[in-house]
Amino acid sequence: MRRLLFLNGIRAFEAAARSGSFAGAGAELNVSAAAVSRMVHLLEQRLGVALFERRSNRLAMTSAGRAYQSGLTPIFDALASLTAQVTAPSSVRVLTIGVGPTFAMRWLIPRLADFQREQPDIDVRITTGGAAAPFGDDWNCGIKLGDGAWPDLVAEPLFAADLLPVCAPRLAAQLKRPGDLRGPSLLRVAHAADDWPLWLKASGVARVSARGPEFQYYGQAQQAAADGLGVAMGIRPYVDDDLAAGRLVAPFALSVPKGMRWYLVYRDFRTEQRDFAAFRRWIIRAAAGKVRFRGENTREM
Repeated sequence: MRRLLFLNGIRAFEAAARSGSFAGAGAELNVSAAAVSRMVHLLEQRLGVALFERRSNRLAMTSAGRAYQSGLTPIFDALASLTAQVTAPSSVRVLTIGVGPTFAMRWLIPRLADFQREQPDIDVRITTGGAAAPFGDDWNCGIKLGDGAWPDLVAEPLFAADLLPVCAPRLAAQLKRPGDLRGPSLLRVAHAADDWPLWLKASGVARVSARGPEFQYYGQAQQAAADGLGVAMGIRPYVDDDLAAGRLVAPFALSVPKGMRWYLVYRDFRTEQRDFAAFRRWIIRAAAGKVRFRGENTREM
C-alpha cells in the first residue's frame, strides 16, 4: 500500500513552500496562517525531519524541504490537470504540456497566443515539467533539456542550449574583456553548477570563479541580472527575447554549447492525436523563429 502521511499537512507544506509564507498558503487554501503553520509542524513531526527554518521575517526551506517540494509540486500539478481532464465536457479539446517553469515563462507563454489563434478550440494546460520531472501519464507532450535519451519517449530536437554571460546594459559597459568578470558578482543556478566553469574555461580566463548569489532557476538569475545584481550565465533560448528587447546585454561574443539540447518529448501513440499533431507542427515552426510572439507585433521572428 502507498504510504501517504497526513495529506492536509502535505498540501499545506507545498503551498507554503511555493508561496514562501504561511500567510500566502493560507490565502490559497482558505485557512489561517496559524492553521497552515500547525499542519506543517505536525507533518514535520510525523516525517521526523525539519522542512522549514522559521526566521523572524521569512521562511527558509531546509535541504529536505527543497527536495520534498521539488517532487510534490509536479504531483499536485499533474493531479489538477488530470482532474480537469476527467471532469471536462467531452466536447472540450485539452492539450497538456509538461514544461519547466523558466521555459514556460521565458519562451513558451509569450508565443502561445499565436498557437491559440491557430487552434482556438484547444484548451492548453501547462503543468510543471523540466529535466528532473518524470513524464506525466496525463501529458500530451513535454519540453525537456537533455541528451535526447529518455526511455519510451520520442524526442525531437528544438533548440541548441548555448551559454553566454548576460547582464544589465549599465554593467555591460564596464566589461570589455572576459578578465573583467573578476569584479562583478557572477550569479549562479543551483542545478547548473558547471555552466560558469564551462564558459570561463572556453574564454581562457584563469583564476575566476562564480561566487555570487545562487538561485534555484535560470529565470530567477536572469531577472536578477536585468535588475543589476550581477552577471548571469544565460542559456538559449531563455535570454533571446530579453537580448532582442535590450533588457539584457551579452557583453562578450563567445557562446559555448552546454552539451545538451531542448527536445519536444512525447509517447509514440500521441502522433495519431490531432490536437498534439497541431501543437507539434506549431512548436517546430516556433523553434525556427516563424511565429509572432508577445512584444513582436509588427514583424515575423
